[in-house]
Amino acid sequence: MEQPMVLEDRSGQTSILTLNRPDVMNSLNFDLLRALGEKVQTLQWDPEVRVIVITGAGQKAFCAGADLKERASMPEDQVRQFILTLRSLFTFIEYMNKPVIAAVNGIALGGGTELALACDIRIVSENATMGLTETRLAIIPGGGGTQRLPRIVGKGKAKELIFTGRRVDSKEALDIGLVNKVAPAEKLMDACLEMAAMICEAGPIAVSQAKYAINYGCEVDLNTGLAIESNAYWVTIPTEDRMEGLVAFREKRKPVYKGK
Repeated sequence: MEQPMVLEDRSGQTSILTLNRPDVMNSLNFDLLRALGEKVQTLQWDPEVRVIVITGAGQKAFCAGADLKERASMPEDQVRQFILTLRSLFTFIEYMNKPVIAAVNGIALGGGTELALACDIRIVSENATMGLTETRLAIIPGGGGTQRLPRIVGKGKAKELIFTGRRVDSKEALDIGLVNKVAPAEKLMDACLEMAAMICEAGPIAVSQAKYAINYGCEVDLNTGLAIESNAYWVTIPTEDRMEGLVAFREKRKPVYKGK
């Protein structure tokens, strides 16, 4: 029986999605993009899931980017369709209402790095390698890399990495702020689940609104950003979770948030 393109496991309130094409380093083709899109769109409305972790099957690669064998056989119009599908999916992941952690378990090049950039938090294994290498193929990053990378590491460093197509190891990725944390390969998923568990202790509506305020506020002037923050805050005021937080604080116990 043929294996699914994307595997799903659960750990408490965390869903772990695994890109499942290890024979081709989890490279992205139309089928994998569609399968991942279906998963994240479903999880967005699953009340039992508060955090999503995305990783790659096998020990070598998170995602080596686009499947170049498939790409070579595409006419120009189909290449455009692929890039739009890729970009739309990554934008959905970036703006969906739940935090997404990239567990980068090896090589992440081109679209693989772009997928990690679209996630909220990036935790990588010590043997991880990342890079936007597209200019070496006479193209440019098309899944948001030219826009997300400079917002994360700064314009100058992003230009250096994109113009040269240079790869960075886990240490440099951490040094330049490309990733949040580095973990030993055998403990990568533990580190991601530990981070996810900490997020799950917080109020899910509050986390969702904080993500909204950060994502949209960073794209506007400060005064508009503060207005966005205020509107996001107002959403949390009438919730049961806010009252539970106050009661739990008074009773010196851990709050039990229900997302209501």
